[in-house]
Amino acid sequence: MGGLNLEVFKFGMYVMFPIGIMYYFGTNLDERFAVPDFWPKPEQANKVPLERDEIHAELQRLRARRLYLRERRLEQETRQQPPPPPSGDDK
Repeated sequence: MGGLNLEVFKFGMYVMFPIGIMYYFGTNLDERFAVPDFWPKPEQANKVPLERDEIHAELQRLRARRLYLRERRLEQETRQQPPPPPSGDDK
């Protein structure tokens, strides 16, 4: 069939192919696969409040926002409801 040279060539391909793939995808990762401005900058990220006063202020802000959104939702629901039908007792 193929002989010794074919077996050596196949063995070389079996060994070198994964090494070549790892070398290709393992070098210059920053240039090849980086997405600019993917992660937010520290000043744009949320900061977890650590002090008691900061936590209290954040809770007040969240509570006020929740109540505002609730009032808006209730107003929209009342606007969308049709008026009740007239009763049939006016004969």
